[in-house]
Amino acid sequence: MKERQWRTLSGRWIQTSIQDEVTEVLSRERAMGNELKVCIGTDSQVKGRQTEFATVIVFVRKGKGGFMYIHNETSALRMSIRERMLLEVAKSIDTAYSLCNLFSRFGVDMEVHADINTNPSFKSNDALKEAMGYIMGMGFAFRAKPDAFASSSCANKMVQ
Repeated sequence: MKERQWRTLSGRWIQTSIQDEVTEVLSRERAMGNELKVCIGTDSQVKGRQTEFATVIVFVRKGKGGFMYIHNETSALRMSIRERMLLEVAKSIDTAYSLCNLFSRFGVDMEVHADINTNPSFKSNDALKEAMGYIMGMGFAFRAKPDAFASSSCANKMVQ
């Protein structure tokens, strides 16, 4: 896997660890009196022989918009759609797990969003039960399509 660092939607590269950046964001937003909710999701697209992934951390300011951080990766591994959906979930969980103590310390609710359709007629639905079990088993709130905007809208737009 080829990894790149985190960036903002405006394209500013994060020069510190994502943990340090999120700590600074949570402190700043609290000082401004903003109530936050965080949604983490990943989407992917197969492009030729490569699969491109985008993981996003979306900060929703209740009643005041939001902002996000993006991390892109590219993989040359060939995988089934089920494997790809579960790898998306694993990338989201990895990010959520690395930040969950910060969110708890600041009293911020967090959800993990999976770009998996709840309609059984879609191929991605094959991974729904496993993804839901994986996310909830880690103790995180779970959302799937159509409620999984972090993965199905935000990350979807960031897959390069």
